[in-house]
Amino acid sequence: MKMTFYGHFVAGEDQESIQPLLRHNRAFGVGAILDYGVEEDLSPEEAEHKEMESCTSAAERDGSGTNKRDKQYQAHRAFGDRRSGVISARTYFYANEAKCDSHMETFLRCIEASGRVSDDGFIAIKLTALGRPQFLLQFSEVLTKWRRFFHQMAAEQGKAGLAAMDTKLEVAALQESVAKMGIASKAEIEDWFTAETLGVSGTVDLLDWGSLIDSRTKLSKHLVVPNAQTGQLEPLLSRFTEEEELQMTRMLQRMDVLAKKATEVGVRLMVDAEQTYFQPAISRLTLEMQRKFNVEKPLIFNTYQCYLKDAYDNVTLGVELARRECWCFGAKLVRGAYLAQERARAAEIGYEDPINPTYEATNAMYHRCLDYVLEELKHNTKAKVMVASHNEDTVRFTLRRMEELCLHPADHQVYFGQLLGMCDQISFPLGEWGPPWCDGVRCWAWISWHICPLAGQAGYPVYKYVPYGPVMEVLPYLSRRALENSSLMKGARRERQLLWLELLRRLRTGNLFRRPA
Repeated sequence: MKMTFYGHFVAGEDQESIQPLLRHNRAFGVGAILDYGVEEDLSPEEAEHKEMESCTSAAERDGSGTNKRDKQYQAHRAFGDRRSGVISARTYFYANEAKCDSHMETFLRCIEASGRVSDDGFIAIKLTALGRPQFLLQFSEVLTKWRRFFHQMAAEQGKAGLAAMDTKLEVAALQESVAKMGIASKAEIEDWFTAETLGVSGTVDLLDWGSLIDSRTKLSKHLVVPNAQTGQLEPLLSRFTEEEELQMTRMLQRMDVLAKKATEVGVRLMVDAEQTYFQPAISRLTLEMQRKFNVEKPLIFNTYQCYLKDAYDNVTLGVELARRECWCFGAKLVRGAYLAQERARAAEIGYEDPINPTYEATNAMYHRCLDYVLEELKHNTKAKVMVASHNEDTVRFTLRRMEELCLHPADHQVYFGQLLGMCDQISFPLGEWGPPWCDGVRCWAWISWHICPLAGQAGYPVYKYVPYGPVMEVLPYLSRRALENSSLMKGARRERQLLWLELLRRLRTGNLFRRPA
């Protein structure tokens, strides 16, 4: 295994054994995003049982809370095994608080290992590893309902269908609508919209609206929203038991411990995206960490899934929030790892499919989001983005836009990321200071790109997503890698073709061994 499949996709068994590979890649200008790839080897039935137990509240178990929950944000046994249909993403199932503490300790060791190799490394974390997912499920429902309520009010004011940052509600009309619904008295509503929370614009946008349920306000516990189906007012926030409150607090504390350690060591934390029924909460908690720790530079990176229909709204809101609150924006853009699972769940349970309708629409969304962020980077030297993609067209698009916007690779504002063992024909040419045969114009000719004279002349910040862990304990991850879909296998065939071309070129030139400069 170590000489074949494991050795290709996994860096080693522990923090010490991975060091040679990390140093080797570093010599070629390629950094690491460390990811401890160990998973429990659970049967589908065991995974379903754990998921149902950990995603169901005490109120739901005693029958008092189920009917009030949106079906998208309820646990469903048919989709209890979150590994189903997912290839590359690691999956955590909640066992108990001690196990979450163990995951935190593992992440802390990852941070230390990354810090020993370089002062600009990353580690990847998943919030489902740090606490009971019931909290993420319920908090995601809260955020989604509150956002829907905003768009409902926008429609009443004749502003339906606008992009998130273009939608602004007139405060006076909003106060009147909310009072008519009986959500609160007029005096209470006037306290919501003060100069302190809104400034003097006389309008409310989605960021202002979101701040009303911020943990820093006293309003949250009293909010109700109308149910779109029944028209009845319902509490926005579900009641938690004392133990559930403690579990939620511990998750936030673990996040804080990791961020403080990363600050101390000089390692960036990349918070991975997960399923859509968890993601609103994950993004919101990541933003809270960014507020606190991204003061001088981006330490915490949020992940934006561009296969989602609302990806552009999510990205623009994140950028604008960073501008307003004067912290440093840091993001990773991905297409997304849960497409088949998300589509099947939406169809089976009966809610709108959150995924873009076609692959081409997802590509267009990715480039739209990326272009918006690159424009921001042109005017904000502290903002940074990770282009996490195996798609050659996307890499070409990024290089071209960087050249047009005068974003120099040496400024380290734009990073590129690929999985270990995949797309080396993208990673290593980007990371090196130009191969010796490069003449600028033809530096990418060996992979038939011919597009960017800049590419071979400067070292771009490139990172490999590096899983590691004991052989037997990463088998669940490796077994999914063995089930790669046809598009990725097409990429592997392309890599083999390029390797043959490169071998022939070296034989012709007599330069058989390539060493970093």
